[in-house]
Amino acid sequence: MNIQKVARDMLDDNIIPFWQSIIDKKHGGYYGFMDINLFLDKKADKGCILNSRILWFFSEAARILKRDDVLESAKHAYEFLLKHCMDKKHGGVFWSVTYDGKPADTTKHTYNQAFAIYALATYFEASGDKKALEKAMELFDLIENRFTDSGGYGETYERTITSQEENDKLSENGIIAQRTMNTLLHVFEAYSRLYKVTGDENVAVKMRSILDTFINKVYNPRLKRQDVFFDKEWNNLIDLISYGHDIESSWLVEDGANQLDSVEDRDLRKNVSNICSALAESVYDRAFREKSLRNECLDDVEDERRIWWVQAEAVVGFLNMAKKHPTHLKYREAAEAILVFIMEKLVDKRPGSEWLSEVMPDGSNTKERRPIVEEWKCPYHNGRMCLEIINSY
Repeated sequence: MNIQKVARDMLDDNIIPFWQSIIDKKHGGYYGFMDINLFLDKKADKGCILNSRILWFFSEAARILKRDDVLESAKHAYEFLLKHCMDKKHGGVFWSVTYDGKPADTTKHTYNQAFAIYALATYFEASGDKKALEKAMELFDLIENRFTDSGGYGETYERTITSQEENDKLSENGIIAQRTMNTLLHVFEAYSRLYKVTGDENVAVKMRSILDTFINKVYNPRLKRQDVFFDKEWNNLIDLISYGHDIESSWLVEDGANQLDSVEDRDLRKNVSNICSALAESVYDRAFREKSLRNECLDDVEDERRIWWVQAEAVVGFLNMAKKHPTHLKYREAAEAILVFIMEKLVDKRPGSEWLSEVMPDGSNTKERRPIVEEWKCPYHNGRMCLEIINSY
């Protein structure tokens, strides 16, 4: 299989034109909701996480593909982020705004600040706009000064960032987590890109601290998985395996650790690489079934849904393992099999659509029939899969 051609065609024919088609030229940004029947709600709230991820995607695509029209699409998201998503009074990024850019959910979540950093640093890399980098560094300082406590990163804060709120946005399965693997992962992701474009040693110091937490508190060496939800002291709250996050971390954390290229970081990089290989191997053994990847496992009950972003991350994770272990042909074969599954079962064949959110292993619909666009459904995972294939594999 020519995976680079598959990735390029998917970007050119599906992902890029779809997201360019839902640009809001009147109010800025991109429309925030399209249901499973392809009804575009032009007055739905706009998730700031969605806008940041769109900004990241178009910026990275412009950087790699050298397309001016894609950079213009990134600029449109960038201008909306600065004008409407960032709180000019108290600092930070809102959770969501109304369709015309007024504050809607003014919660300040660490996860959301991290994605804005990731997007702004990438837009700077693509465009050279120094203001974007200044804003990214402002958010870095804000996270480190206002979103942390003695044990690590807090999760959810009210608008003024003076007190914490319940972390209902990144909790599930009946528990409210005070710390999450997911937030830590994406703060690290954001800092990795910020360090790449700045070389700022203060950012590197925080990356090392996050890796220490990943190694000693998030990664479960006995079960070869990441724990997901924690209390404030990093005690695990639930018996949950998130296959998507484990395979995502298996390449994303290693990629970030490799940014730390000093001699003093050699042992740290080696330790991270070994853990990431163990994560990917465990996911392959437990979750790769019927040429695609299970979603998660809660209390030993497997969730057999095939979620769009889980499949995308599995492709990159298994390609990374194939690159690290070239004699282990099963990983390349798994990545190619999942790519075929994506093309046949997840890419929506209806005109004016993109990827379905989820299907069953045979490609049939799930009961929920989730939207094509909403605050979590975006071009971040699937677009990144294609760009990683083009750039790295």
